[in-house]
Amino acid sequence: MASNHLETDRNHGFMGKVGIGLNLEAVRTSHKSFEWGVEFAADLGYEYIEPMVHWGRELLSEARYFHSVSMLDDPWRIRDAVEKHGLKLSAFSSHSQASKPEIAVEYLKQAARFATEAGAPIINTHEGHKQPWTTMEEDFVLIRYSLMEALKVCERRGIKIGFEMHQTYSLKPELYDRCLDLVDSPNLGANFDTGNAYLGGEDPHEWLERIKHRVIHIHAKDISIEQSDAERGKVMGTAVGCACGEGVIDWQRIVSICRSVPQDIVLSVECGTLDQAERSIEHLRSIL
Repeated sequence: MASNHLETDRNHGFMGKVGIGLNLEAVRTSHKSFEWGVEFAADLGYEYIEPMVHWGRELLSEARYFHSVSMLDDPWRIRDAVEKHGLKLSAFSSHSQASKPEIAVEYLKQAARFATEAGAPIINTHEGHKQPWTTMEEDFVLIRYSLMEALKVCERRGIKIGFEMHQTYSLKPELYDRCLDLVDSPNLGANFDTGNAYLGGEDPHEWLERIKHRVIHIHAKDISIEQSDAERGKVMGTAVGCACGEGVIDWQRIVSICRSVPQDIVLSVECGTLDQAERSIEHLRSIL
C-alpha cells in the first residue's frame, strides 16, 4: 500500500498519506495486456496500480488481450513489471463471491499467497450475488466462513482483506457493518467504493465519514449524471464509472475525509476508458 511516512498536522495529529492509483479495469475494453496496462499507468503518472487476478487459465489473458493475471503464473511477473516502471501495488482485485465458499475460500487463500510474493498488501473481495435458495442468516454464515478461512492465511502473511460494498447486502450501511463485524480480525477492513455507495442510494461522503477508521483502500469511482438518473437505487454496484471530477462525487471532500485518519489510503481509480484514466489523475492531482 502507501508508505509508512505520515504527515503531521497541528489540528489533526497524525494523518496518513493519500495516494493515487489506477485499477487496471481502465484498459479492459482496449484489449491490452497486463504489462501494457502497467506501462500506461506509469506514463500517466500514477503511483499505484490495482491489478486483477484470476484462478485458472482463460484464453484472452493468455493471448495478452486482457489485463487480468492468472494466479497460476509466477507472482514475480507482477512484481517485475511494477518495479520496472517505478510503481507500487495498492491491492489486488480478487473478487470471489464470499457467499459462495466453494469459490471464495480457495480463491482468496491463493490470492493471499500470491499477493505475498508479488508485494500487494491488500486483496479486495465482496459478498457476491444472492442465491435464491438461501436465507439472509444462512448467507451471513457462508460469508463468515469464507472470510474466516481466508483470514487465517492472510494474518500470518500480513495481508489484509478489503471488503467492498458491491452486491446483495453491502450496499446498505447497517448490513455492510454486519459484514465487517463477522470476523474479529485486524486484517479485515473496508474497501470503500464511492460509486457503488452512491448508486445504492446512500450519500457516499457521509458513509465514508462514518466508517473512515475501518477503510483501508478506496475505489475512486465517479458516476455520471446520466448513469445516476438511470440506475441509482436500481442496481447493485457497477463495474466502472466515469472520469473522476466529471460526475456526482465531491473528490475534495473525499480526500479531506481520508486525510483525517492515521492510516494511509490509496484512491484506486475505477473508470472505463484510457482517456478517462488520464482525466481522472489530472483532477485528483489538482486536489492533492
